[in-house]
Formats: sequence, C-alpha cells, structure tokens
Amino acid sequence: MDRIYSPWRSEYFGSKKSSCVFCEISLSKELDEENRVIYRDEICFAVMNRYPYTPGHFMIIPHFHTDSPELLPQEHWLHIHKLSQKAISLLYEYGASGINLGMNIKQAGGAGIPEHIHLHILPRYAGDTNFFTTIAESRTYGVDFEQVYEKIKKLAQKYLKE
Repeated sequence: MDRIYSPWRSEYFGSKKSSCVFCEISLSKELDEENRVIYRDEICFAVMNRYPYTPGHFMIIPHFHTDSPELLPQEHWLHIHKLSQKAISLLYEYGASGINLGMNIKQAGGAGIPEHIHLHILPRYAGDTNFFTTIAESRTYGVDFEQVYEKIKKLAQKYLKE
C-alpha cells in the first residue's frame, strides 16, 4: 500500500484528547469562525470537514453526544435529515455535479470520530475520479480551503435557515 505524507494532519493525530472534539465545537459558539462552523441551531451544527474528500465537504452534527443514531431523540434525527435535504440544493448551487450523503457508525463502521455521530454531506464533481486517483491512489485538492469555507458558509445562510 502506498502512503502519502500529509504533515498538516499531525495536529489531528497529535491532539487526541479525552473530550469529544464535536462536543467542544458544540459548546464553543464563540469559536465558530475558527472551527469553520457554517450553521448552528438548538439541535445541531454544520461544520466544514477539516480533511475533506472533495471541496465543499461538510458535516451536520447533533449537539447531543451519542455514538449511534438509535440513541438520538427522533425529532433530532428528523431535523438533521431535513437540513441534509436542504444541503443538497446548497451544494448544487456551489457547483456539485452529484452528492454523497453518509454516516459511518462506530469504529467498525468506518467512523473517524466514532464517539459522536455526524452526517457527511459530500459534493461530487464530474471527473473527480480522474487519472491521478486511478494511477496514484491519491487525491488532489486544488482550491483554497478558506475560500471554500466562505462560499459554503454564505450558501448555508441561504439554504439551511429555518
């Protein structure tokens, strides 16, 4: 297996805390810009993925700390999915050609942060599985993360409001 050196992720790997990163973001509204939160209400928040698969990849996360959806109050589950439906239009306006929605539940289900559920909202683009991915088993991210965050945040104000 080939490995790609990505030193910018050392902060993530080197900062394993006993507390939940999503709960910290949930409780720190004053740090929303720093944490790249694009939306927040009383049930959940949406935040840019720090290690995105494609430009515009964000997550919707309940404030309620749980590692599995069946433990989430049903009205919270329905609210998150109502927002995910609105997020589709947001990403189409952003420029996505298609969209993946998904939740990896617990470590065995592939969750990178298994202690707190989160719904991935992932834009896909025609040609985003290009030759580089095929021959090098790698991905490129050819746009500035800060510019993506600002554009997605602006669109979130339009699409994710109640």
